Amino acid sequence: MSDYRSDLLTPLHSPRIVDLFAGPGGLDVAATWLGVESVGIELDRSACATREAAGLQYINCDVRDVDALEFLDHNVLAGGPPCQTFTVAGNGAGRRQLDLVLHLVSLLGQGRSGEVKALLSEMDDERTGLVLQPLIWALKRAAFDEPFEAIVLEQVPAVLPVWLAMAEVLRKRGYGVKCDVLYTEEYGVPQTRRRAVMVARYGIPDRLVALPAATHDRFDRRRPVMGQNVKSMGEVLPELGEFTVVSNYGSGGVSTARGRRKSSAPSFTVTGKISRNRVVLDDGSELRFTPDQAGRLQTFPPKFPWQGRDIPQQIGNAVPPVLAVHVLASVFGWSDARRDLALEAVGCDWVRDLAGDSRAAQEQQFVLA
Repeated sequence: MSDYRSDLLTPLHSPRIVDLFAGPGGLDVAATWLGVESVGIELDRSACATREAAGLQYINCDVRDVDALEFLDHNVLAGGPPCQTFTVAGNGAGRRQLDLVLHLVSLLGQGRSGEVKALLSEMDDERTGLVLQPLIWALKRAAFDEPFEAIVLEQVPAVLPVWLAMAEVLRKRGYGVKCDVLYTEEYGVPQTRRRAVMVARYGIPDRLVALPAATHDRFDRRRPVMGQNVKSMGEVLPELGEFTVVSNYGSGGVSTARGRRKSSAPSFTVTGKISRNRVVLDDGSELRFTPDQAGRLQTFPPKFPWQGRDIPQQIGNAVPPVLAVHVLASVFGWSDARRDLALEAVGCDWVRDLAGDSRAAQEQQFVLA
Protein backbone atom coordinates (compact mmCIF):
# COMPACT_ATOMS: atom_id res chain seq x y z
CA MET A 1 0.00 0.00 0.00
CA SER A 2 1.27 3.46 -0.87
CA ASP A 3 1.78 5.80 2.09
CA TYR A 4 1.31 9.38 0.94
CA ARG A 5 -0.10 10.85 4.08
CA SER A 6 1.45 13.53 6.29
CA ASP A 7 -0.05 13.87 9.79
CA LEU A 8 1.44 17.34 10.24
CA LEU A 9 -0.89 19.18 7.89
CA THR A 10 -2.84 21.95 9.62
CA PRO A 11 -6.58 21.05 9.50
CA LEU A 12 -8.65 23.24 7.23
CA HIS A 13 -11.42 25.13 9.04
CA SER A 14 -14.94 25.46 7.62
CA PRO A 15 -14.35 24.31 4.04
CA ARG A 16 -16.91 25.33 1.42
CA ILE A 17 -16.44 23.78 -2.01
CA VAL A 18 -17.16 25.10 -5.48
CA ASP A 19 -17.01 22.09 -7.80
CA LEU A 20 -16.35 22.75 -11.49
CA PHE A 21 -17.69 20.26 -14.08
CA ALA A 22 -19.55 18.73 -11.15
CA GLY A 23 -21.56 16.13 -13.08
CA PRO A 24 -24.23 14.27 -11.08
CA GLY A 25 -22.34 14.88 -7.85
CA GLY A 26 -19.66 12.29 -7.03
CA LEU A 27 -17.50 14.77 -5.15
CA ASP A 28 -20.55 16.50 -3.68
CA VAL A 29 -21.88 13.22 -2.27
CA ALA A 30 -18.48 12.78 -0.59
CA ALA A 31 -18.68 16.33 0.74
CA THR A 32 -22.16 15.60 2.12
CA TRP A 33 -20.86 12.52 3.93
CA LEU A 34 -18.04 14.64 5.37
CA GLY A 35 -20.46 17.35 6.48
CA VAL A 36 -19.08 19.93 4.05
CA GLU A 37 -21.14 22.40 2.02
CA SER A 38 -20.61 22.33 -1.75
CA VAL A 39 -22.08 23.78 -4.90
CA GLY A 40 -21.55 22.27 -8.34
CA ILE A 41 -21.28 24.07 -11.66
CA GLU A 42 -22.49 21.80 -14.43
CA LEU A 43 -23.67 22.40 -18.00
CA ASP A 44 -25.38 19.09 -18.71
CA ARG A 45 -29.10 19.32 -17.93
CA SER A 46 -29.50 15.63 -17.19
CA ALA A 47 -26.69 15.69 -14.63
CA CYS A 48 -28.37 18.74 -13.10
CA ALA A 49 -31.69 16.89 -12.99
CA THR A 50 -29.97 14.17 -10.98
CA ARG A 51 -28.47 16.76 -8.65
CA GLU A 52 -31.88 18.39 -8.23
CA ALA A 53 -33.50 15.10 -7.29
CA ALA A 54 -30.63 14.34 -4.88
CA GLY A 55 -30.85 17.71 -3.16
CA LEU A 56 -27.32 18.75 -4.19
CA GLN A 57 -26.69 22.44 -4.85
CA TYR A 58 -25.85 23.37 -8.43
CA ILE A 59 -25.69 26.09 -11.05
CA ASN A 60 -26.64 24.94 -14.54
CA CYS A 61 -24.22 26.80 -16.81
CA ASP A 62 -20.90 26.70 -18.65
CA VAL A 63 -17.95 27.06 -16.27
CA ARG A 64 -16.44 29.58 -18.71
CA ASP A 65 -19.42 31.88 -18.19
CA VAL A 66 -18.91 32.16 -14.42
CA ASP A 67 -16.49 34.50 -12.66
CA ALA A 68 -14.37 32.96 -9.90
CA LEU A 69 -14.84 36.15 -7.90
CA GLU A 70 -18.53 35.33 -7.55
CA PHE A 71 -17.52 32.59 -5.11
CA LEU A 72 -15.39 34.50 -2.63
CA ASP A 73 -17.24 32.77 0.20
CA HIS A 74 -16.02 29.37 -1.05
CA ASN A 75 -12.49 28.49 0.01
CA VAL A 76 -12.06 25.15 -1.77
CA LEU A 77 -11.86 24.66 -5.55
CA ALA A 78 -12.55 21.22 -6.99
CA GLY A 79 -12.83 20.10 -10.57
CA GLY A 80 -12.94 17.12 -12.89
CA PRO A 81 -12.84 18.62 -16.42
CA PRO A 82 -14.28 16.56 -19.29
CA CYS A 83 -11.98 13.64 -20.05
CA GLN A 84 -13.28 12.52 -23.45
CA THR A 85 -10.43 14.02 -25.46
CA PHE A 86 -7.76 12.59 -23.14
CA THR A 87 -9.10 9.13 -22.41
CA VAL A 88 -7.94 6.11 -24.41
CA ALA A 89 -11.57 5.41 -25.33
CA GLY A 90 -12.09 8.97 -26.61
CA ASN A 91 -11.04 10.78 -29.77
CA GLY A 92 -7.49 11.47 -28.57
CA ALA A 93 -7.49 15.18 -29.38
CA GLY A 94 -6.28 16.05 -25.89
CA ARG A 95 -3.40 13.60 -26.04
CA ARG A 96 -2.37 14.87 -29.47
CA GLN A 97 -2.38 18.47 -28.28
CA LEU A 98 -0.74 17.84 -24.92
CA ASP A 99 2.29 20.00 -25.80
CA LEU A 100 -0.02 22.90 -26.64
CA VAL A 101 -1.94 22.47 -23.38
CA LEU A 102 1.34 22.52 -21.42
CA HIS A 103 2.39 25.66 -23.30
CA LEU A 104 -0.92 27.29 -22.38
CA VAL A 105 -0.37 26.42 -18.71
CA SER A 106 3.00 28.17 -18.92
CA LEU A 107 1.43 31.23 -20.53
CA LEU A 108 -1.23 31.41 -17.82
CA GLY A 109 1.53 31.27 -15.23
CA GLN A 110 3.14 34.26 -16.94
CA GLY A 111 -0.12 36.21 -16.90
CA ARG A 112 -0.50 36.06 -20.69
CA SER A 113 -4.18 35.12 -20.70
CA GLY A 114 -4.91 37.01 -23.91
CA GLU A 115 -2.56 34.75 -25.86
CA VAL A 116 -4.14 31.72 -24.21
CA LYS A 117 -7.60 32.75 -25.38
CA ALA A 118 -6.37 33.10 -28.96
CA LEU A 119 -4.64 29.72 -28.96
CA LEU A 120 -7.64 27.96 -27.46
CA SER A 121 -9.62 28.85 -30.57
CA GLU A 122 -7.19 26.74 -32.63
CA MET A 123 -7.80 23.51 -30.74
CA ASP A 124 -9.21 20.50 -32.58
CA ASP A 125 -11.80 19.96 -29.83
CA GLU A 126 -12.83 22.79 -27.51
CA ARG A 127 -13.30 20.33 -24.65
CA THR A 128 -9.51 19.90 -24.49
CA GLY A 129 -9.08 23.49 -23.35
CA LEU A 130 -11.55 23.03 -20.51
CA VAL A 131 -8.80 21.33 -18.51
CA LEU A 132 -7.31 24.82 -18.03
CA GLN A 133 -10.38 26.27 -16.31
CA PRO A 134 -9.45 25.27 -12.73
CA LEU A 135 -6.09 27.01 -13.10
CA ILE A 136 -7.77 30.09 -14.58
CA TRP A 137 -10.08 30.19 -11.55
CA ALA A 138 -7.24 29.67 -9.08
CA LEU A 139 -5.04 32.36 -10.63
CA LYS A 140 -7.87 34.89 -10.74
CA ARG A 141 -8.61 34.37 -7.06
CA ALA A 142 -4.91 34.60 -6.19
CA ALA A 143 -4.55 37.83 -8.20
CA PHE A 144 -7.48 39.26 -6.23
CA ASP A 145 -5.65 38.34 -3.01
CA GLU A 146 -8.38 35.83 -2.15
CA PRO A 147 -6.69 32.51 -2.96
CA PHE A 148 -8.53 29.24 -2.54
CA GLU A 149 -7.25 27.57 0.61
CA ALA A 150 -7.40 24.12 -0.98
CA ILE A 151 -7.62 22.76 -4.53
CA VAL A 152 -8.57 19.24 -5.65
CA LEU A 153 -8.46 18.16 -9.31
CA GLU A 154 -8.97 14.74 -10.90
CA GLN A 155 -8.87 13.39 -14.41
CA VAL A 156 -7.73 10.37 -16.43
CA PRO A 157 -4.04 9.39 -16.08
CA ALA A 158 -3.12 11.02 -19.41
CA VAL A 159 -3.71 14.41 -17.77
CA LEU A 160 -1.03 13.94 -15.09
CA PRO A 161 1.54 16.02 -17.06
CA VAL A 162 -0.97 18.89 -17.09
CA TRP A 163 -1.46 18.66 -13.32
CA LEU A 164 2.32 18.61 -12.83
CA ALA A 165 2.69 21.74 -14.96
CA MET A 166 -0.11 23.46 -13.06
CA ALA A 167 1.57 22.47 -9.80
CA GLU A 168 4.66 24.47 -10.75
CA VAL A 169 2.50 27.53 -11.48
CA LEU A 170 0.64 27.17 -8.19
CA ARG A 171 3.83 26.75 -6.17
CA LYS A 172 4.92 30.18 -7.34
CA ARG A 173 1.64 31.52 -5.91
CA GLY A 174 2.29 30.07 -2.46
CA TYR A 175 0.75 26.61 -2.71
CA GLY A 176 2.11 23.28 -1.59
CA VAL A 177 1.07 20.67 -4.16
CA LYS A 178 1.05 16.90 -4.67
CA CYS A 179 0.12 15.01 -7.86
CA ASP A 180 -0.02 11.31 -8.66
CA VAL A 181 -2.09 8.58 -10.27
CA LEU A 182 -4.30 6.84 -7.72
CA TYR A 183 -5.77 3.35 -8.07
CA THR A 184 -9.36 3.46 -6.84
CA GLU A 185 -9.45 -0.11 -5.54
CA GLU A 186 -6.71 0.89 -3.07
CA TYR A 187 -9.33 3.08 -1.36
CA GLY A 188 -12.15 0.56 -1.07
CA VAL A 189 -13.81 1.24 -4.43
CA PRO A 190 -15.09 -2.06 -5.91
CA GLN A 191 -13.59 -1.18 -9.28
CA THR A 192 -10.18 -0.98 -10.93
CA ARG A 193 -9.89 2.60 -12.11
CA ARG A 194 -6.92 4.96 -12.28
CA ARG A 195 -7.25 8.70 -11.78
CA ALA A 196 -4.69 11.50 -11.98
CA VAL A 197 -5.24 13.56 -8.83
CA MET A 198 -3.79 16.91 -7.78
CA VAL A 199 -4.22 18.41 -4.31
CA ALA A 200 -2.95 21.80 -3.14
CA ARG A 201 -3.03 23.84 0.06
CA TYR A 202 -2.29 27.56 0.20
CA GLY A 203 0.52 28.66 2.51
CA ILE A 204 1.57 25.07 3.25
CA PRO A 205 4.96 23.63 2.18
CA ASP A 206 5.02 20.78 -0.30
CA ARG A 207 6.32 18.29 2.25
CA LEU A 208 3.18 18.65 4.38
CA VAL A 209 0.62 18.34 1.58
CA ALA A 210 -0.48 14.77 1.04
CA LEU A 211 -2.52 12.48 -1.10
CA PRO A 212 -4.34 9.84 0.95
CA ALA A 213 -2.66 6.66 2.10
CA ALA A 214 -4.09 3.49 0.60
CA THR A 215 -6.38 1.40 2.79
CA HIS A 216 -6.68 -1.64 0.50
CA ASP A 217 -4.49 -3.63 -1.90
CA ARG A 218 -3.94 -2.91 -5.55
CA PHE A 219 -5.84 -5.59 -7.45
CA ASP A 220 -3.70 -8.22 -9.15
CA ARG A 221 -5.72 -10.38 -11.54
CA ARG A 222 -2.89 -12.95 -11.52
CA ARG A 223 -3.38 -13.70 -7.81
CA PRO A 224 -6.24 -15.51 -6.06
CA VAL A 225 -8.82 -12.90 -5.09
CA MET A 226 -9.22 -14.33 -1.58
CA GLY A 227 -5.60 -13.38 -0.84
CA GLN A 228 -6.17 -9.71 -1.62
CA ASN A 229 -7.66 -6.97 0.52
CA VAL A 230 -9.97 -5.52 -2.13
CA LYS A 231 -13.65 -4.62 -2.24
CA SER A 232 -15.52 -6.91 -4.63
CA MET A 233 -18.56 -6.44 -6.84
CA GLY A 234 -20.35 -9.14 -4.87
CA GLU A 235 -19.96 -7.20 -1.62
CA VAL A 236 -21.85 -4.18 -2.97
CA LEU A 237 -24.33 -6.13 -5.14
CA PRO A 238 -25.26 -9.07 -2.88
CA GLU A 239 -28.74 -9.34 -4.41
CA LEU A 240 -27.22 -10.85 -7.56
CA GLY A 241 -25.49 -13.77 -5.86
CA GLU A 242 -22.41 -15.03 -7.70
CA PHE A 243 -21.99 -13.70 -11.23
CA THR A 244 -19.49 -12.99 -13.98
CA VAL A 245 -19.21 -9.72 -15.88
CA VAL A 246 -18.36 -9.95 -19.58
CA SER A 247 -16.93 -6.60 -20.63
CA ASN A 248 -18.10 -4.61 -23.61
CA TYR A 249 -14.41 -3.99 -24.40
CA GLY A 250 -11.81 -6.33 -25.85
CA SER A 251 -8.94 -7.76 -23.81
CA GLY A 252 -5.25 -8.03 -24.60
CA GLY A 253 -5.60 -5.83 -27.67
CA VAL A 254 -8.11 -8.21 -29.29
CA SER A 255 -11.48 -6.51 -29.80
CA THR A 256 -13.41 -9.80 -29.88
CA ALA A 257 -11.76 -11.24 -26.73
CA ARG A 258 -14.07 -9.88 -24.07
CA GLY A 259 -12.61 -9.54 -20.60
CA ARG A 260 -14.30 -11.42 -17.76
CA ARG A 261 -14.43 -10.72 -14.04
CA LYS A 262 -16.08 -12.81 -11.35
CA SER A 263 -18.16 -11.12 -8.67
CA SER A 264 -15.48 -11.97 -6.10
CA ALA A 265 -13.21 -9.37 -7.80
CA PRO A 266 -13.52 -5.61 -8.31
CA SER A 267 -15.35 -4.40 -11.39
CA PHE A 268 -13.70 -3.31 -14.59
CA THR A 269 -13.50 0.49 -14.89
CA VAL A 270 -17.05 1.83 -14.84
CA THR A 271 -17.45 3.80 -18.06
CA GLY A 272 -20.38 5.40 -19.84
CA LYS A 273 -20.83 2.08 -21.64
CA ILE A 274 -21.35 -0.01 -18.51
CA SER A 275 -24.93 -0.80 -19.55
CA ARG A 276 -23.47 -2.83 -22.44
CA ASN A 277 -21.60 -5.22 -20.13
CA ARG A 278 -23.20 -8.66 -19.85
CA VAL A 279 -23.84 -9.96 -16.34
CA VAL A 280 -23.96 -13.76 -16.32
CA LEU A 281 -25.59 -15.15 -13.19
CA ASP A 282 -24.68 -18.44 -11.54
CA ASP A 283 -27.68 -20.17 -13.15
CA GLY A 284 -26.54 -19.13 -16.63
CA SER A 285 -29.12 -16.39 -17.14
CA GLU A 286 -27.98 -12.94 -18.27
CA LEU A 287 -28.91 -9.38 -17.40
CA ARG A 288 -27.51 -5.86 -17.43
CA PHE A 289 -26.62 -3.69 -14.46
CA THR A 290 -29.39 -1.32 -13.47
CA PRO A 291 -28.51 2.37 -12.94
CA ASP A 292 -28.65 1.80 -9.18
CA GLN A 293 -26.25 -1.16 -9.41
CA ALA A 294 -23.85 0.64 -11.75
CA GLY A 295 -23.95 3.62 -9.39
CA ARG A 296 -23.08 1.41 -6.42
CA LEU A 297 -20.06 0.05 -8.29
CA GLN A 298 -19.01 3.70 -8.62
CA THR A 299 -19.71 3.96 -4.81
CA PHE A 300 -22.77 6.15 -5.09
CA PRO A 301 -25.22 5.27 -2.32
CA PRO A 302 -28.19 2.95 -2.89
CA LYS A 303 -31.34 4.68 -4.17
CA PHE A 304 -29.40 7.64 -5.54
CA PRO A 305 -32.03 9.31 -7.75
CA TRP A 306 -30.57 9.10 -11.24
CA GLN A 307 -32.51 11.31 -13.66
CA GLY A 308 -32.48 12.51 -17.25
CA ARG A 309 -30.81 11.07 -20.32
CA ASP A 310 -27.75 8.82 -20.68
CA ILE A 311 -27.53 7.81 -17.04
CA PRO A 312 -24.69 5.30 -17.71
CA GLN A 313 -22.61 8.21 -19.03
CA GLN A 314 -23.39 10.28 -15.94
CA ILE A 315 -22.24 7.40 -13.75
CA GLY A 316 -19.13 6.64 -15.79
CA ASN A 317 -17.99 10.27 -15.85
CA ALA A 318 -18.37 10.79 -12.10
CA VAL A 319 -15.60 10.65 -9.54
CA PRO A 320 -16.25 7.73 -7.16
CA PRO A 321 -17.55 9.32 -3.94
CA VAL A 322 -15.51 6.96 -1.75
CA LEU A 323 -12.29 8.03 -3.46
CA ALA A 324 -13.35 11.66 -3.07
CA VAL A 325 -13.86 11.17 0.69
CA HIS A 326 -10.28 9.95 1.03
CA VAL A 327 -8.85 12.77 -1.08
CA LEU A 328 -10.84 15.54 0.59
CA ALA A 329 -10.12 14.33 4.12
CA SER A 330 -6.42 14.12 3.30
CA VAL A 331 -6.06 17.57 1.73
CA PHE A 332 -8.15 19.06 4.55
CA GLY A 333 -5.77 17.49 7.07
CA TRP A 334 -8.64 15.73 8.80
CA SER A 335 -8.30 12.63 10.97
CA ASP A 336 -8.86 9.05 9.90
CA ALA A 337 -11.69 8.94 12.44
CA ARG A 338 -13.55 11.74 10.67
CA ARG A 339 -12.94 10.09 7.29
CA ASP A 340 -14.15 6.71 8.56
CA LEU A 341 -17.30 8.23 10.05
CA ALA A 342 -18.12 9.66 6.62
CA LEU A 343 -17.52 6.29 4.98
CA GLU A 344 -20.11 4.67 7.27
CA ALA A 345 -22.73 6.33 5.07
CA VAL A 346 -21.61 4.55 1.90
CA GLY A 347 -24.06 1.67 2.16
CA CYS A 348 -26.95 3.79 3.44
CA ASP A 349 -29.86 4.69 1.17
CA TRP A 350 -29.70 8.26 -0.15
CA VAL A 351 -32.51 10.61 0.80
CA ARG A 352 -33.00 14.15 -0.41
CA ASP A 353 -32.53 15.70 3.03
CA LEU A 354 -29.39 13.72 3.82
CA ALA A 355 -27.09 16.70 3.19
CA GLY A 356 -28.46 18.73 6.09
CA ASP A 357 -28.74 15.70 8.37
CA SER A 358 -25.16 14.64 7.61
CA ARG A 359 -23.71 18.08 8.29
CA ALA A 360 -25.60 18.35 11.59
CA ALA A 361 -24.33 14.92 12.67
CA GLN A 362 -20.75 15.79 11.77
CA GLU A 363 -20.91 19.08 13.67
CA GLN A 364 -22.06 17.20 16.77
CA GLN A 365 -19.26 14.63 16.47
CA PHE A 366 -16.28 16.89 15.71
CA VAL A 367 -14.93 20.27 16.68
CA LEU A 368 -11.86 21.25 14.68
CA ALA A 369 -9.11 22.90 16.68
